Amino acid sequence: MINIKDDESLSVLNHSCAHLLAQAVKHLYPQAKFWVGPVIEEGFYYDIDLGDEVIKEEDLPKIEKEMKKIAKDGKRIVRSELTKAEALEKFKDDPYKIDLINNMSNDAVISCYTQGDFTDLCRGPHVATVKELKYFKLLKVSGAYWKGDANNKMLQRIYGICFNTEEELAEHLNFLEEAKKRDHKKLGKELEIFMMSEYGPGFPFFLHNGMIIRNELENFWYKEHVKEGYEFIKTPIMLNKDLWELSGHWYNYRENMYISEIDEKVFAIKPMNCPGGMLVYKNSLHSYRDLPLRIGELGQVHRHEASGALNGLFRVRTFTQDDAHIFMREDQIEEEVIRLINFIDRMYKIFGLTYTIELSTRPEEKYIGDIEIWDRSEKALQDACEKAGHTCKINPGDGAFYGPKLDFHIRDSLGRVWQCGTIQLDMNLPERFDLTYIAEDGTKKRPVMLHRVIYGSIERFIGILIEHYAGAFPLWLAPVQVNIIPVSNEHHLDYAKQVADSLDKAGVRVKIDDRDEKMGYKMRESQTKKIPLTLVLGDKEVAEGKVSYRKFGIQDTTTVSSDEFINLVINCIDNKEYNI
Repeated sequence: MINIKDDESLSVLNHSCAHLLAQAVKHLYPQAKFWVGPVIEEGFYYDIDLGDEVIKEEDLPKIEKEMKKIAKDGKRIVRSELTKAEALEKFKDDPYKIDLINNMSNDAVISCYTQGDFTDLCRGPHVATVKELKYFKLLKVSGAYWKGDANNKMLQRIYGICFNTEEELAEHLNFLEEAKKRDHKKLGKELEIFMMSEYGPGFPFFLHNGMIIRNELENFWYKEHVKEGYEFIKTPIMLNKDLWELSGHWYNYRENMYISEIDEKVFAIKPMNCPGGMLVYKNSLHSYRDLPLRIGELGQVHRHEASGALNGLFRVRTFTQDDAHIFMREDQIEEEVIRLINFIDRMYKIFGLTYTIELSTRPEEKYIGDIEIWDRSEKALQDACEKAGHTCKINPGDGAFYGPKLDFHIRDSLGRVWQCGTIQLDMNLPERFDLTYIAEDGTKKRPVMLHRVIYGSIERFIGILIEHYAGAFPLWLAPVQVNIIPVSNEHHLDYAKQVADSLDKAGVRVKIDDRDEKMGYKMRESQTKKIPLTLVLGDKEVAEGKVSYRKFGIQDTTTVSSDEFINLVINCIDNKEYNI
């Protein structure tokens, strides 16, 4: 998947096309006023105030037609510069542009771009002429609050994308069509994995099939962490305000926290697991010999997300972080981070996910601790990443408020990038919580700590996997692993039950489809439910003690003995392979 913002040429092209969209909308809806029209990773959008009129999806072709007419006319795009006073006069009838201008300094040089009868406030740059804007597509329309504030007016946001060639556009539209088929909200409903309810916006309900997938992911997580020497804890979901003040969350994250009152004292539902982990560490004395101390927690957190940002399992208001907090001596940082990178690499390979790493550095505002500590922390992460055999792209200013971090951006089967894993080095919270260990010389010293996740959020990771696999989960994760269809219930059902019993005793999730339906219907439904293995048992299989199986998505049928089939299935599950 291409990131438009990362390609300078495409970024300019798409920003220019946003202006073309605005000009076309102005022609068709003269009352229209415009807020902003930025380039985004997926193309561009423009936020528009149309008064009482509403643009619907079916109106987009009409707007596209007008855009093509303007582009064919071929007007040049001309830049001009204004003083703040001149800009205020020029846009005096447009409250949205006046708001933008008023937020600029008095001595600012303000630029505008004009194409034919349309002028817009803009920093640029743009292409030379609208004639260059040939291969575009308007994708969707949605609502968006002015400035992203739910207290402000709802504007209409039109999304689009533009490419240099017809082939590039067609390829991208095909990609979008494939992504639509994989939409985890659609597949999550069809495959009965999860549901949402108006009684809890942003709070997902996991159904039976979803709980199987979730439990498999959690069991895998625990087993792999035991191999890496982790201990496990569970901390309370609600803690006193004093703790959140001590941790810094109250001052840096208060607007995203859910608050309640107990015994006339203010409590907050945890948005992060870290402070609870600090209290666990402080619960006992620690020696330098105990370090590194690796403590894992599958901890449920709650964060108040704007209603407009909620999106299936990708953006929710409660989720489970696969957290771990690692306490160590400063001389252990490099070795421990290298070990973590290798651990994360091993986990992602199981799911067929590749990744890149970004180093996010100190935010310009809202950070705690000394700059000198931040500089040392950032260098330690970068050195460890390089020694683990990886390069990391610098992402300036995007660190957590308590420390820099390495972010792992996984790439799915469609080439889309998702930020999941993270390793955050923290020399600040141990100071705030007065964490210590007894050094070799008997003195008390301050440990350094790492915050880290691999899945990131179990809910979001499941959403990513649904789309990565297009709902066809690998055998070890599939809610139903084997579906057995007897050709005739009268003659073959008893044998089907024998095979199912043997699979069940081996720990395989198996179902028998003994409904009074035609074979073709049951076979198609097995494919629709994306069950990895479907057995068809008839006279030959009963007579020879064999099974005939078909893999999901493959028409060919293979016949083997019942015992051989069970061994193939168990071996595939144990080795976390996709299918037998």
